Amino acid sequence: MRARITHTLSYRYSAPVLLGDHRFCLQPRGHGFQRLLSFACRITPEPDYLYPLVAASGDEILRARFLGSTDTFLVQATSEVETSSAPALDTCLAANEPQLPYPVGRLNDDLMGAIEGWLPNGQHDPAAVDLAQEALMGSDQRALRFLDQLLEIIQDRVKYTQRHVGPAWPAGRTLKERVGSCRDLAMLMIEACRCVGLPARFVSGYHLVEPPPKRYDLHAWAEIYLPGAGWRGFDPSGKGHTDDRYIILATSSNPNLTAAVNGTFSGSSKVESEFKWSIVPEILA
Repeated sequence: MRARITHTLSYRYSAPVLLGDHRFCLQPRGHGFQRLLSFACRITPEPDYLYPLVAASGDEILRARFLGSTDTFLVQATSEVETSSAPALDTCLAANEPQLPYPVGRLNDDLMGAIEGWLPNGQHDPAAVDLAQEALMGSDQRALRFLDQLLEIIQDRVKYTQRHVGPAWPAGRTLKERVGSCRDLAMLMIEACRCVGLPARFVSGYHLVEPPPKRYDLHAWAEIYLPGAGWRGFDPSGKGHTDDRYIILATSSNPNLTAAVNGTFSGSSKVESEFKWSIVPEILA
């Protein structure tokens, strides 16, 4: 699939404010099963200093510093991307499908950040442990069967709903509420996979569904590392296994680091802000 996406974010303030440092995760991935053909980002007011950097995840992000005051802030990213379907997992793994729980000692050290528990002490959420054990039952300890069962359990127990503000919920809260946004369901799958030794990370991007919705929003899903097949996408709030209609913007073991725009502003305590966004895709081929 080849697509052009225009992503616009606009902020309006009731009085002039000073913009602090900002971080932008709006440039699609340009490697693997996704090729970045072009990218441009227009920022108003123009930053005093704007520079790209390669994040720990390997994604390219932008950082900006501003001078002076403003009562408006506009960010518009235009990307042209070509995606392709990944090889079938059962073909890649053939007779070498990982057995679970996967021994942590056999993983590359680079993956350790994607295997840690989500609790502050590094332990796994007990709710995620229980969920993982349930999915493991009847899977014959095979990774692919485990992932399919995990997707089925999550989709059966948690109703997907949109939630535009707030961080991703931990596994325990999502299972207790029995409802969650795409980022909540993604974190639930990530936590459960880490419990059985499968590295997992959070993904932010676009899902160009058919038929298209009245309004597009950012989407979130999980990437699971399968030894022998590498990082592969799974969407518990969508169709399960991702395909070429998913476009990746940013990945991280910490979902807070994948926000499209992250920054601060300072001004009077009475300043009010208004935020609007639009995501307009065009399928080219």
